Amino acid sequence: MSLKKSLAAMACGCLSLCAATTASFANSGIQPGITTGIPLGAAPPEGVYIVQLPNYGYRDANPGQNVGAIVPAWLIWSTPWTILGAHIVLDAASPMANVNVHNVLNRGGFANPIVDVQFKWNLGNGFFGGFQTGVYLPVKDELSILGIPRDFAMFQALGALSYLKDGWDLSATAIYGTGRSGDIYSEPGSYAPNWFNLDLTATKTFGKFEVGFVGFGSADLDAPVPGYAKQSQIALGGLVGYNFGVLNFQFKLTRDVMEQNYGGYDTRGWANITIPLWVAAPPAPVVAKY
Repeated sequence: MSLKKSLAAMACGCLSLCAATTASFANSGIQPGITTGIPLGAAPPEGVYIVQLPNYGYRDANPGQNVGAIVPAWLIWSTPWTILGAHIVLDAASPMANVNVHNVLNRGGFANPIVDVQFKWNLGNGFFGGFQTGVYLPVKDELSILGIPRDFAMFQALGALSYLKDGWDLSATAIYGTGRSGDIYSEPGSYAPNWFNLDLTATKTFGKFEVGFVGFGSADLDAPVPGYAKQSQIALGGLVGYNFGVLNFQFKLTRDVMEQNYGGYDTRGWANITIPLWVAAPPAPVVAKY
């Protein structure tokens, strides 16, 4: 694998999340695994939230690669509006990344920001389902020479299902994104494959504590330029969390159990930090008068 392709495998783009979006490793627009721990099938209570999503990991390639990424402010507005029974949520995020290839280079910059609209349904009996769609805006900066970020607009569709009852969070989030084809003369960042991610969460809350498992997979769906080696991965790990009231903190640790065309296995520590800036007061109960 060439150095550019190995670095592109660590590419960081935008966690719609919620989720986010976010940074990615491989050629996904959003970082595989970044939505784990976040029940994207359900809408948060009406209000304004900031979610910070830092993570840092090491891939045991040759040479070794350290990649850190952060969404410093994934801004989420859970609106009071509904359409066809769906709660409307608007969000935007602008991730940053740093790539260090041992004894070769160390570069940092912004990845592609995303603007996103979400539709969330309460399906009853603890089940929630959601769909969201967004666009990544073009960016060209110090990381562009590595194929991070992309200098063209990318589109994303996300579907999520969550079971939230008796302290359980069982969530699955599937994400599809578009790329763009090029040729052998195309510059890094001017092309990318279409891609697919699947993020999974299974946790249980005990009072203010949360524990459980997470997993994710990602795959390039096509080859955007001749000779491109499609990449895929599966990673598994655990989650522990604590609700401090003023914020909710989750820590995750994951490790690749399968990888193709990455050059090595990634071990990564993550944090999900959710801070409610404003939450609407619940409606006053209706008291019948006789």
